[in-house]
Amino acid sequence: MKENIIEVIDLEHVYKKEEGGSVNALKKVSLEVQKGEFLVIVGHNGSGKSTLAKHMNAILLPSGGKVYVDGIDTLQQESIWDIRQIAGMVFQNPDNQIVATIVEEDVAFGPENLGIPPKEIRLRIEKALRAVGMWEFRRKAPHLLSGGQKQRIAIAGVIAMKPQCIILDEPTAMLDPSGRKEVMDTIMKLNREEGITIVHITHFMDEAVHADRVVVMEEGKIALQGKPREVFSQVERLKKLGLDVPQVTELAFQLKKEGFNIPGDILTIDEMVMHLCQL
Repeated sequence: MKENIIEVIDLEHVYKKEEGGSVNALKKVSLEVQKGEFLVIVGHNGSGKSTLAKHMNAILLPSGGKVYVDGIDTLQQESIWDIRQIAGMVFQNPDNQIVATIVEEDVAFGPENLGIPPKEIRLRIEKALRAVGMWEFRRKAPHLLSGGQKQRIAIAGVIAMKPQCIILDEPTAMLDPSGRKEVMDTIMKLNREEGITIVHITHFMDEAVHADRVVVMEEGKIALQGKPREVFSQVERLKKLGLDVPQVTELAFQLKKEGFNIPGDILTIDEMVMHLCQL
């Protein structure tokens, strides 16, 4: 049995509106994230996915229900920094996370604030930058880098804190396709090679294909969850929720409708090529 690193139990979150009244963004959501898992949470804007992500490292606190990070209740005010060391967060805009004028100084910022000795910090900087493929840029100015490179630096800054889990809140939303690929390759490598638990929030369905599990959010609740193949084979249901499916899955769905004998749960181009060659 794998242990859970995050447990969400009947979580509710209510946002107060400035003009009075409130919005119930999460409605009794329960979810477990296992250690070492690569979990992707999808849903359109306003579905509650980012609100859920921010509960996983105590940026937001429950209006009702409970969130535990490696067994620590997020409502324990004195444990906030412990929680944030266990579960690091990467945001949509890397410029909001980069604080220094030199790449290696930026990656050092978190460990320095934890009071880690300089020798250990140097080791962490090198390990983190090598993990995201940015070691040769260590003396560059972050503002001269591409969007994808900046996001990889932001991820390195989180890795240097040695978290067990990294939560990424739409980290590719502002990037071009090549930047998106850079970041996704980095996330997958950290999960597969370093064993870091990944919770990846996105609205790009293609990014969910390689996950261990996909959770679909709708109106503050979990509408659907399962392995990518199980979730994306439900094309019509996802479309009713206003979501796309990966392009290859959409193509398989349309070909099947036209009478071609191919499975409806194809997720990758390689699978599609193989099945087309067999026809």
